[in-house]
Amino acid sequence: MPIRTLLPLVMLLAAAGAIFAIVRTGQLPPADFVFNNESDIKSIDPAVVTGQPEGRIVDSLYEGLVRMDPKERRPMPGVAKSWDISPDGKTYTFHLRDDARWSNGRPVVADDFVYSMQRFLSPQTASQYAYQGWYMVGARKYSRGAAGLKVGDAVEVELFTRPAKARPLARGELLTGKLTAIEVDDVPEEVANNAEEYTQHRTFVVEIAGESRRFRIGADVPADSKAEPCKALLFDFREVGMKAVDDHTIETVLENPTPFWPELLGFYPLMPVCRECVESHADWTLPEHIVGNGPYALEFWRRRDRIRLRKNPHYWDRENVALEVIDALAVESIFTAFNLYETHQCDWTTKVPPTVTRELLKADPPRTDLNPASQFGTYYYLVNTTRKPLSDVRVRRALALALNRAEVIAAACAGESASRSLVPKGLANYDPPECVDTDAAAAAKLLAEAGYPSGEGFPKLEILYNSEAGHQLIAEIIRKQWERALGINVSTRNEEWASCLNSQQNLDYDVSRKSWIGDYLDPNTFLDMFVTGGTNNNTGWSNAEYDKLIEDAKVEVDKEKRLVMLHRAEEIIMAELPIIPIYTYVSRNIVRPHVRGFYNNLRDEHPLWALSIER
Repeated sequence: MPIRTLLPLVMLLAAAGAIFAIVRTGQLPPADFVFNNESDIKSIDPAVVTGQPEGRIVDSLYEGLVRMDPKERRPMPGVAKSWDISPDGKTYTFHLRDDARWSNGRPVVADDFVYSMQRFLSPQTASQYAYQGWYMVGARKYSRGAAGLKVGDAVEVELFTRPAKARPLARGELLTGKLTAIEVDDVPEEVANNAEEYTQHRTFVVEIAGESRRFRIGADVPADSKAEPCKALLFDFREVGMKAVDDHTIETVLENPTPFWPELLGFYPLMPVCRECVESHADWTLPEHIVGNGPYALEFWRRRDRIRLRKNPHYWDRENVALEVIDALAVESIFTAFNLYETHQCDWTTKVPPTVTRELLKADPPRTDLNPASQFGTYYYLVNTTRKPLSDVRVRRALALALNRAEVIAAACAGESASRSLVPKGLANYDPPECVDTDAAAAAKLLAEAGYPSGEGFPKLEILYNSEAGHQLIAEIIRKQWERALGINVSTRNEEWASCLNSQQNLDYDVSRKSWIGDYLDPNTFLDMFVTGGTNNNTGWSNAEYDKLIEDAKVEVDKEKRLVMLHRAEEIIMAELPIIPIYTYVSRNIVRPHVRGFYNNLRDEHPLWALSIER
């Protein structure tokens, strides 16, 4: 279909959304730069967000010790103007710049980062990315809460009473001491060891200033326990490998050498938050309350419409931030987003529909605003292994065998390549192992072996995806493939982005669309998600050998041996198939030719502070 025919069709499909966007704009003064951020984001609290749409905003409102350069996404100075690494590769000392400021004008100091890391790692925050901080000494133990404690550990006890003059939402009074005993209630062993009820059946004895005191976690304490109630009982954060040496020096101590540690510190979940802001307002992320330290400040946030950012006048590098006002639209339809771009209401949209992309690439003369590029990301389906019959590996393999990737790519993609591995190809010295390829006959045979010949007796299966035309098309294609090859009944369900994330976290699905863009250029960024109980696992899958390989790889200093361990781990997950890889991403950004500072990179990340416009 020629572009002149295609574009009116796209505009027709998108008309309602485009008109809605125009109406919502109303009398707003125009922004210097407008881009589509794909969806209405879940939050702008760095510690709790996980998606790319959230990351783009968080990366603009806050700045970590390092920031990532826009071309190669390598660490460069952020709030830290420089850092030193010890000879053994375990201790990083960061030197903070004197002119870093929060958007309220207060200096950014080392304690801000220590507070933010404690909050990020706290089990009460329940960050899905907390494991990214576990490279530090003691960090994992802190995140595990009371369940991770052993007799002899240094602990902190948070009481329900708050210190005098404390802010409304500050932590309660903290006591520190040594854990001397853990007493278990007289209940059946399976009850006492139930992870969800662990603290309900234990009394913790702590020596504080030479005195032995007994604590139970929670406000309601059994009278016969002779214990004091406490809000939380955790590993003493002072034992975690992060401390403020002085106002402008931070030291982090790692369990093992971790070459990508600076990259992680530039990753948006590990960015700092302003303590007085968080502790003063329950709704601290609202525009009237939020305090950031990044290149931009939040001017307003209209749900289902847009976020407006304005340059932060207190940002240390403000002279090199070119754009004064930026609008991030929350348009889920990629057709509507493309229409907004074509009608000059948008300067950048992150995804062009595959059907449109194929036509645009044929344009003569060639388009200068569309340049697809390889991306370090995988599109895959999660499988809920806690639900029968998906708990049977034969069923999961049957689903993988019945999935025809070539058909999906031909109908729903534009430049993407089929993938049968979790880790994308292209990393030096790492050739990812692959799962089974398409084989409908073998799929039917496996399903019969699992007790469902020709699909008889197999319960209805549902595919969950977040609302977007491309995900819907893929789900419909795979639904038909599974019904055709396996004889089973398959339906689809779509949810908005935030709801879909919640459903995945709560294992409220059978099979669900998911994707992952590497946080750093290493196989581990994909593989360590799927350890037992991992906060980004979201499949319920567990394998002891896999867990051990991932842990052993973290301490292995021989690079070749480490990659062998990670390769074996991927062999296991590709055999067990709690996830079914479908394709490797290519970026499909379309950007106005007059925009400068926008570079294709493997992580498809484009910091707003680096952009400028040349008219």
